[in-house]
Amino acid sequence: MKIDFQNLEKKIKITFKDKNLLIRSMTHKSFNKEINNEKVEFLGDRVLGLVMAKKLLEIYPNEKEGILDKKFASLVNKKTCLEIAKKLELQKYVLTLSVKSKKKIIEDKVLADSCEALIGSIYLDKGYAVTEKFILNLWHNQIKDSIITQIDAKTKLQEYSLKKFKKLPIYKLISNTGPRHQPLFKVGVKLFNTNFFTSEGKSKKDAEQNAAILCLKNIKDL
Repeated sequence: MKIDFQNLEKKIKITFKDKNLLIRSMTHKSFNKEINNEKVEFLGDRVLGLVMAKKLLEIYPNEKEGILDKKFASLVNKKTCLEIAKKLELQKYVLTLSVKSKKKIIEDKVLADSCEALIGSIYLDKGYAVTEKFILNLWHNQIKDSIITQIDAKTKLQEYSLKKFKKLPIYKLISNTGPRHQPLFKVGVKLFNTNFFTSEGKSKKDAEQNAAILCLKNIKDL
């Protein structure tokens, strides 16, 4: 099946001067050992890091370096890059091949790497300003969510609850569904003066963190 890279250009709203750069960004080493996206992925990772570091300093000029580092890590990790890759439906455009099966296989890591490679290729073709705009548009929701660092959500909620009510937050496992290899946990959390805020996650820990984030977002006097 022939891949329509022109359609990808329409999706990302960027027309490449050098079409080979776009194709290269979507070429996995299993498809072409010599000309693939490894080097532009390396570049894209650094460009993404620069854009995010700059943006975080703009948003949080008075924040401590340790907190900025945690926020930064949540924005540039492979999980977030995978979310963006799926948002762009990059699985439709990645060139990859399993030598043994001769079938096209798109793994999560390949998709996440392709997202960074796309950023690298855009930078080479269009320069920093266009790449920065591209990244900030796609990462808009993730940057917005960085107001509360996921890693600290439960701790922040606990500190708030103890200070305000002298009581710990109450967590409740609501459901555990899905197959054993891919479970989905639903957890609720409440404070002394709130109803339960519920959220989901691939583990109980993740679901608790997500519920804590939701609760923190709804606290008026935080």
